[in-house]
Amino acid sequence: MTTATTPREPSVASLREPSVASLCAARAGVELRQFFRERTAMVFTFAFPVVLLVLLGSIFDRQIAGLGIPASQLLVAGMIAAGVGSTCFVNLATSITSDREDGTLKRLRGVPMPPVAYFVGKVVLVLVTAAAEVVIVLAVGVGFYDLPLPSDATRWATFTWVFLLGVIGCALLGTAISSIPRSVRAAAPIVNLPFLILQFVSGIFIVPLSALPEPLQQFGAVFPLKWMAQGFRSVFLPDSAASLEAAGTWEHGRIALVLTAWCLGGLALCLTTFRWQGRKDG
Repeated sequence: MTTATTPREPSVASLREPSVASLCAARAGVELRQFFRERTAMVFTFAFPVVLLVLLGSIFDRQIAGLGIPASQLLVAGMIAAGVGSTCFVNLATSITSDREDGTLKRLRGVPMPPVAYFVGKVVLVLVTAAAEVVIVLAVGVGFYDLPLPSDATRWATFTWVFLLGVIGCALLGTAISSIPRSVRAAAPIVNLPFLILQFVSGIFIVPLSALPEPLQQFGAVFPLKWMAQGFRSVFLPDSAASLEAAGTWEHGRIALVLTAWCLGGLALCLTTFRWQGRKDG
């Protein structure tokens, strides 16, 4: 004779809604899996700054007069900034535009998930990809151009805050500009063209900046890319290389001020311009 068993009632813990932190972590996992499954996009993201570095490094292999360092080492520091900017600004803006166009944002807005989880997922994605980008560019710089890695903890601390402020600022700007394109096709020229211009006027490809006309120097100094590149150069280059900067010094205080201002400004732009639906959806 069998004894009937009554089903156990679910516990209070099992009925409890997932926390915001767990939802953010879950969304971050989704973003990372989607990125690494797109092999073509992943390879292009990581290879683009490396290919540029190798091409330009093979052209500008001369020694900087009076400093005793090759121009290729300046390019490595600049390409770290360009890689971070490309990953966090260009790729993020395109990704969010794609999510808006294919209805992903609209669907996520209709599920019981806090909006912050979507943005945390994107931030985790760009942090991971930007960090991987930096490691790859540094490996090429050390292996091909004898870039010396600093042994001073202070320099690595400088690298950390420049990297974090740069990632946050560029990610917020990429999120804000994603509301401008009407489609993914339109996003590529809208996002890539200004970023390409900024690379030239921010000292990524042209150092010293004094080689540029004064108006272009002033224009580039408005945006974060120039200050990211200057900050990374201060980490990996000797102090004598500061003479190549516009002010003749590394200006760490000003770098921190400008990058923080762009983080705050980018946040304000996101809060006022971000759209969950495409223009055609009303």
